[in-house]
Parts: sequence; C-alpha cells; structure tokens
Amino acid sequence: MKIQNIIFSLIFIFFSFPLFGKDLIKIHSIHKETFSCTEHWAGQFKYAGDALGTDCVIGGWYEDEKRLFQKSFINDGFKNEDWFGFKKNVLAPCDCEVIDVSVNEVTNEPGIMTPGRASSIVFQTANGSKVLLAHVRDIKVKKGDLVKQGNVVAKVGNNGYSRSPHIHIGAWDVKGNPLQIRFDQKTLSLSDRE
Repeated sequence: MKIQNIIFSLIFIFFSFPLFGKDLIKIHSIHKETFSCTEHWAGQFKYAGDALGTDCVIGGWYEDEKRLFQKSFINDGFKNEDWFGFKKNVLAPCDCEVIDVSVNEVTNEPGIMTPGRASSIVFQTANGSKVLLAHVRDIKVKKGDLVKQGNVVAKVGNNGYSRSPHIHIGAWDVKGNPLQIRFDQKTLSLSDRE
C-alpha cells in the first residue's frame, strides 16, 4: 500500500507541475554585478508593475584583513555616487519589444523621494506578458525597438518614488495579473567576482 501512495504522489506531482508557476515569469539577470532584491509582498501594491514587484540593488565588497562582505554603498550613502550601482548597466530582461519608455529628468538625493513617475521601460514578450524596469537613467532604447536578453538598455538611476539607486522590476500577464519575478540563474554572470 505504501508503494502505491508513493507512486500516486509522484504521478500527481509530475502532472501538476505545469499548474504551478503560471504566475511566474523567468527573466534574464538585469545586472552583471552582484545584486540583491527585496520583493513586494502580495497585497502591498495593487497596480500592475508594482504588485509582486522586486527592487534590486547592486552591492560592492567590503574587505579588510579579516572580513569580506557585501554592502550597498560607501561613506554615509548620502550621494548617489556613494552607491555601487549608480550608473551601472541595466540589461534587457528578455527577447522582447520595447512598448513604452518614460523619462523623469529629476535625480533624487539618497533618502529623499521626489514624487512623480519614475523613468522606466516596459517590454512585451512573445506571449504578451509585460516586464517593467523602473528608476533607470540614460535610456538606450525607444518604443518599437526589439531587444535581446542581456543587451544594455539603460543605467541604474534614482528617480520617481525612489530613495536610493536601484532598479524596480514588475511584470504582469496579458490580463493584467501580476507575475512573480524569477531570474534565470544561468544568466547571473557576476563579473565583479571574476
């Protein structure tokens, strides 16, 4: 009887697997450097692009005779240039089309938000899902461009509702339902560790 339960469980898991992950989107790494992300929890925001989004910050390395660990900025972090990610490359999340570009010329000081829409790029995948990269600067693409995953599309900025240099990622399906972000770990090259 136990073997039948195990076989049934394995069959159930195998055939149910496609049901899991329908609310996920797997994307290319948005940076070559080491970065960490903080996710927006379910219900925190209701708007497509914010709901289930994630905020990613590039880290640098602190090292002395005894210690090695990652941190986000040097000094007190009060200048954008103190942040390791500021003006670093932002990579295309997918093979997709650029369907919207917004530019906010105001650069925030760390710790101080300036209200207004962030500079952003919206990409559309072949299946109609959309991926938003926000708080960018020095945008290198325009509406209608076709991009390949991993292409440089912008630099890390600090604009709109942002307190520090980082990239916000949001995604949603064709019906406007938010998608959870998952990075294709094969694309995490981490050039700063070479």
